[in-house]
Amino acid sequence: MTNQPSPASSAGKPSALVRFDAFVAMLGDRRPAVFLDYDGTLTPIVERPDLAILDDSVRAVIRRLAGLCPVAVVSGRDLDDVARHVGIDNLIYAGSHGFDIRGPGLRTQIGEEYLGDLDAAEADLRRRLNGVEGALVERKRFAIAIHTRRVAAEHKALVGDAVREVAAAFPTLRVTGGKEIHELRPNVPWDKGKAVLSLLDTLDLAGPETLPLYLGDDETDEDAFRALAARGEGRGAGIRVMDPPAPSAAAWSLKDPAEAGAFLDRLAGWLAEG
Repeated sequence: MTNQPSPASSAGKPSALVRFDAFVAMLGDRRPAVFLDYDGTLTPIVERPDLAILDDSVRAVIRRLAGLCPVAVVSGRDLDDVARHVGIDNLIYAGSHGFDIRGPGLRTQIGEEYLGDLDAAEADLRRRLNGVEGALVERKRFAIAIHTRRVAAEHKALVGDAVREVAAAFPTLRVTGGKEIHELRPNVPWDKGKAVLSLLDTLDLAGPETLPLYLGDDETDEDAFRALAARGEGRGAGIRVMDPPAPSAAAWSLKDPAEAGAFLDRLAGWLAEG
């Protein structure tokens, strides 16, 4: 078994690509089940969500990998949006951080009773942020994302204050964050980690013959890294796409989406040979 660094460590996360032989030694004879974030993991972070276009070569790698092992995309994006961007039929897609899941013979939605409050909070946010140049309010079915990447530095705090004030008026919603983004979502104990664990059970992938892998780049992906780590040593592997290193519950790392694509390609090749 490869020694894995402490989840609390901010450094020393071995590269799953550079140390690929050690990574597959950890897999042993188990079949991986691969869970993929989208933005910042499969595509670079860009100013507007619509500009994050998946490279055709990466799409081909994911399609090939999906023919060799279970593959799911778990994104903060709206389900239909991420499915359209990935563009591969018969994959499992979990949108809105796992609140909205769809796949072959599978349909799960968490928090439908909060849609009315999300509608009202969205209207309030659009009113409050109407005059803030660069602020982008993006409504998803089960969340509201407020993007600040194009907001002037001196106005970013104003956006954060507005989000918190709206959240205070809707106790049924909670604030989460990430890279240049605030988000309101239903205030229920559900996140990417719980969605991954649920999918493992639903798809009969929770047994010792399967090793779940999760690739992600952001704070919301830490929920999935922690969920896999909590299953016990050797029962799940988180891979954080990050440069420079940062504190993470993932045991492995990759520098950027280019390395993530190369790793997935190499993993598909290794599975095909085996």
